[in-house]
Amino acid sequence: MNPQQNNPTHRDVRDHLKADLPASSNIEQNQKINILIADDEAMMLQLLSMSLQRLGYNVVTAQNGLEAVETFDRHSFDLVLLDVLMPGMDGFTACSEIRKRSDVPVVMLTALSRPDDIVRGLETGADNYIVKPFTFKEVEAKLRAILRRTNFQNSQYVFQIIERGDIRLNSEIHQVTVAGNAVELTGTEFQLLHFLMTHADQTVSKEELLEAVWGYDSTDGSNLVEVAISRLRKKIEKDASRPERLLTVRGIGYRFSSAKSTKLDPTPVALKGSVPSVYAPSLTISESVDGEKVMTY
Repeated sequence: MNPQQNNPTHRDVRDHLKADLPASSNIEQNQKINILIADDEAMMLQLLSMSLQRLGYNVVTAQNGLEAVETFDRHSFDLVLLDVLMPGMDGFTACSEIRKRSDVPVVMLTALSRPDDIVRGLETGADNYIVKPFTFKEVEAKLRAILRRTNFQNSQYVFQIIERGDIRLNSEIHQVTVAGNAVELTGTEFQLLHFLMTHADQTVSKEELLEAVWGYDSTDGSNLVEVAISRLRKKIEKDASRPERLLTVRGIGYRFSSAKSTKLDPTPVALKGSVPSVYAPSLTISESVDGEKVMTY
């Protein structure tokens, strides 16, 4: 038997091609969306391309990282799917190169399921990852969530200038400065910082961040939030190992500490309006073994 015919991902995507399209499929709207897929496995590339085209997306393919970057330079894309293990230029390097050019959403397709491999992909600037073998429904759901988030923000975004201490965020020109110095952020990092700054001095859970920034709720999204926070700290903190702005609230999530604020609200955002006003647990700021400031109640 051909081993590719026994591949669970191949079987699932083939089944999708045979199945009827769901009534909710918005093919006309999808026709405005351009997706780049890079994978050196010809069968996988063909199946993914056909499946996404069946939903109405415009798909361009590449068979290695270098071809993906060159194709990206020649066309305009709304989203990029990159396999990690490709000959020549791998997906990690291709993602880094694309990040130098654009903040377009990038999703990594990887057979490397170790946490370190996933973290490496996110640290190159990827917005999300999908571990092989996967189902096409998983791919479709994550792509829809990312595109829905991007489209909503592009159409509904209220341009603002937010200042918290020495950090200034201008959403109209997508600019962030720290102590007057411009800082380059990816689209996801910018959205994460924007959400945290608009909820300054409030505790925000990982689940809230995952839904607000990435656009979906998932039990496997913890790494996405943790890695994005880590990358953001490296860009806006004087010492990322001893953060003064992006603080960890142990057991809950994170808090953006405003230098101008004199009062901390200990109530997590999700609990606003649902707890008595007398709710006022004691708040302690301590340092972990690695020097990171941690809040505990």
